[in-house]
Amino acid sequence: MSVKEELEKLFEERIVFLDGGMGTMIQRLRLSEEEFRGDTFKGHSKPIMGNNDILSISQPEKIVDIHKQYLLAGADMVETNTFSGTRIAQADYGLEDLVYELNYESAKLAARACKEVEEEGHGKKYVVGAFGPTNRTLSISPSVENPEERNVTFDELVEAYTEQARGLMDGGAHILLVETIFDTANAKAALFAIDQLFETEPERYPRLPVFISGTITDRSGRTLSGQTADAFSTSISHANPMALGLNCALGAQDMRPYLEEIAKTTDAYIICYPNAGLPNAMGDYDETPDITGSLLASFARDGLVNVVGGCCGTTPQHIAAIREQCSKFPPRRRPSKPHATSMLLSGLEGVVISSESNFVNIGERCNVAGSR
Repeated sequence: MSVKEELEKLFEERIVFLDGGMGTMIQRLRLSEEEFRGDTFKGHSKPIMGNNDILSISQPEKIVDIHKQYLLAGADMVETNTFSGTRIAQADYGLEDLVYELNYESAKLAARACKEVEEEGHGKKYVVGAFGPTNRTLSISPSVENPEERNVTFDELVEAYTEQARGLMDGGAHILLVETIFDTANAKAALFAIDQLFETEPERYPRLPVFISGTITDRSGRTLSGQTADAFSTSISHANPMALGLNCALGAQDMRPYLEEIAKTTDAYIICYPNAGLPNAMGDYDETPDITGSLLASFARDGLVNVVGGCCGTTPQHIAAIREQCSKFPPRRRPSKPHATSMLLSGLEGVVISSESNFVNIGERCNVAGSR
């Protein structure tokens, strides 16, 4: 049975649980610059403190331990420590030439943690290869004075994500997750890179399940590049994700209406892993495991989710509470494809054109000065 077939069976049987914040757990270790460097990077010319991904090379046992804490708390899946695992993001630290190794080793560590926990009798576990958004954006200029300026191209992003995908799949990822999407154009580059590998090298890279998770940045209900939740869903629908949903930026309470929007527009399984509420004035998260668990349990009770977990501020205790409170409810039933016979379009907002639509004005000249 393929991984896709295993997951489809599992998703129909019960709600599945993702891990929580890797960065949250790393911050709790309070590692020094010397500890980030380890023996491997003692002579590196740039500071690397804060480069969490590189710990998969310099402090592998600490990363395995974090994975195992989440797995033993009840997670079925753990994300690789690769949120900044692209050549573009690692250039800030002068470590771009280690990107393949970083992703490969991160996937191997997650796979090792899964295997060790499985051998202890905790059931089947899965490695989720994580693709972060990078620190550049295709849709927004880095300069207020020069709105057409861009500091990255689509092709550069595709190249960077291809390198990351190779490392993650060679290292043993079962699932690929394009996450924390604040700019849909960046996500399209990642999805194109992944699909291109599946298409051009099928023997080395057989097709794996792909999950997609966007980020609604605030209560405006839009991504940073301006799309509503339903427009975002339409924009990436060509990728046929196995699971689609939201993570980061918001806590569960504020995230819910936007997740409901997405659920109405897709036949994919729904994934949701919110922050532990909103950060306080010190940047910390005060939402307790019981509160996060009860909020996500209301999602589960209403048949909204298939995969749940946590993002910033969540810990193994949060995942344990989420599992305890959500397990009593059945998973969301995957619907037939919404608007299957309609044309779905999206810019900043979504548009559905069906046989029942009246006259649709495709474009109109706008005279801001008015006319007689």
